[in-house]
Amino acid sequence: MKLFNTLTQSLQEFKPINDTVTIYVCGVTPYDTTHLGHAFTYVTFDTLIRYLEYKGYPVKYVQNVTDIDDDVIRKAGELGMAWDELGNREMERFLSEMDSLNWRRPDVYARATDEIERIIELARTLVARGLAYESEGCVFYSVRQDKDFGKMAQAVGLNDYQSMLAIANERGNFPDDKRKRDPLDFVLWQAQAPGEPAWESPWGPGRPGWHIECSSMSMHYLGEQIDIHGGGADLTFPHHTCEIAQSENYSGKAPFVNTWMHVGMVYQEGEKMSKSLGNLTLVRDMLKKYSADAIRILLQSHHYRYPWECFPEDLKIAADTAYLFTQVREMVGQTLDGEDRMLHNRFIAAMENDLNTPEAVLLLRHAAQEALETKNCRLGSEVLRLTGVLGLTA
Repeated sequence: MKLFNTLTQSLQEFKPINDTVTIYVCGVTPYDTTHLGHAFTYVTFDTLIRYLEYKGYPVKYVQNVTDIDDDVIRKAGELGMAWDELGNREMERFLSEMDSLNWRRPDVYARATDEIERIIELARTLVARGLAYESEGCVFYSVRQDKDFGKMAQAVGLNDYQSMLAIANERGNFPDDKRKRDPLDFVLWQAQAPGEPAWESPWGPGRPGWHIECSSMSMHYLGEQIDIHGGGADLTFPHHTCEIAQSENYSGKAPFVNTWMHVGMVYQEGEKMSKSLGNLTLVRDMLKKYSADAIRILLQSHHYRYPWECFPEDLKIAADTAYLFTQVREMVGQTLDGEDRMLHNRFIAAMENDLNTPEAVLLLRHAAQEALETKNCRLGSEVLRLTGVLGLTA
C-alpha cells in the first residue's frame, strides 16, 4: 500500500514500525457543532483503519479532544455556562453524530485536561534543554534555538521565517505577546488570566498550550515514534510543524511520524467550511434527510487529499448509490455466497493507491448495477463484502 506523506511530498510504501499500526488524528475543540468538514476528516481515517484491518493489521487509534482552549472559554462565557459543562455537552454531541455515520470510536479518546502532568513534564524537559523558556508564568518554545524548526512548513511551501510569520499573523495563530522573545515562539504553558480555569505548575497556575497536548498524548499512548498522524490540511502549519519540533526534541528520536496524512478542506459557496465563518453544513441536519451510507458515500467520493465543494446534486448521486447497494442486499440476502476476484482485485488496487476511495466507490456502483441487471448473486455478494470495508451498512 502506498500513502502520500505530506512531509516528504511523495507517495511512500506503507510499512508499520511494529506489528500494530499506530495512528493519531487531531480531534475537535468542543465548543460548537459538527460539520461536514469534520466528518470528511474522521470518516477518511475510519475508512483507512477499516481497510488496514481488512488487510490483517491490528490498529491502535488515538484521537484527542481539546477540552480547554480560548474558544471553549470564550463560548462558555457567552452562553453563561461552565467551560467544562460546555465541553462535555459538545463532545458528547460530536461523538453521537459521528456514531450515526457508522464511525467507530478511537481506542483512546483523550482529553487535554487529563494530560496536565505529562504536558508539564514535556515542557519542563524542553526548558532544561534550552529549547524553551519561562516568561511571566508562561513557557514558550524558542524557534531560534531549533535549527530544524519548520520542516512541515517548508514541505507545504513556507520556505523561510518571513513566510511562516506572515501566515501565522494572517491566521492569528501567534498573537503579539511582549512576553515572547520572538514572534514565532509558541506557547507550551499559558499563564492563568483573570477568571480562567488553571492548574498548578512549576511556573505558576495556568493551562496547556494547544500544540503540546497532541505531542504528549501521541507519545503517551502510542510511543515516541508512530506510523500515521493525520488531521485537516489547515493543521500542517502551525500545529503539526510545532508538534514535530517539540516531540523530536523531547524524545531525541526522528522521525516523530513515519507518514503524515492531511485531509483537504470542504468548501461551501466558495469559502472553506468553518465554525468561525458560520458557513456550515451540519451533520445532524444532513442525517434528517439522508442515510448514514449516503453521507459516507458522498465523503468517500472525494479523494481525501483534495479540497472540494459540497453541491446538492452530489448528495443525490450518493443517495442513489446507497439505494443500489440496498437493492443488492435485498437480492442477495444476509448470506454472502461466492466471490468475484476481478472486482476484488480492482477494489484492492484502488485502495492501495493512496486510499483512492472515489475509484473504489465508482467500481462498486458499476458492479452493483451489473449484479442487479444480470441477477448475479456472486457479484452482488462481493459488492456487499467490499462496501462493508468502506463502513457501509447496506
